[in-house]
Amino acid sequence: MLAGRVVAFDAARGLGTVRGPDGAELTFHSTRLLDRSRTVEVGATVVYTPGPGAAPGSWEATALVTV
Repeated sequence: MLAGRVVAFDAARGLGTVRGPDGAELTFHSTRLLDRSRTVEVGATVVYTPGPGAAPGSWEATALVTV
């Protein structure tokens, strides 16, 4: 698991972006939030696991937990 910060979140679409410790940004969908809230504040610190995305060869943040 990696720690990062949510840098964008569109509640209407359920899509967000998290920036990891190396500066790399990964997208995520609100269904990947383990607390099932489907919402997260921009600026929140989260831990997550990088995993394969929906598009071939892409990566996304999965299993997000707000710290």
